[in-house]
Amino acid sequence: MPVASSQQFPRARKPEPVLITEAAPSLAEQQARRKRRYATTMAIRALALILAAIFYKVVWLMVILAVLGTVLPWIAVVMANDRPPKPKTRLQGVDVRPDRVLENPARSGRVIEG
Repeated sequence: MPVASSQQFPRARKPEPVLITEAAPSLAEQQARRKRRYATTMAIRALALILAAIFYKVVWLMVILAVLGTVLPWIAVVMANDRPPKPKTRLQGVDVRPDRVLENPARSGRVIEG
């Protein structure tokens, strides 16, 4: 009759540990980052419009700042709706080369007439 023991058999360890830093950021974290980026861009827009009003006598500077203040909302929306790129994953044990190659009839010298 076997007796229960508190000792466990040693487990085989994986050669490399899993790094948590390789995990994708959570959706909430991605959304918070996009909100901060949007708010920062819109703050720069407000600053550009205020500076355009201050420098109204320097026409070239006022025009540049006004155009920047006009274009930045569009840029902010595009950046806020963008998601981080998906990481490229390679499948283990999958060969991406084709298993056969089609012949080019022009190279072989054969001509098939119909």
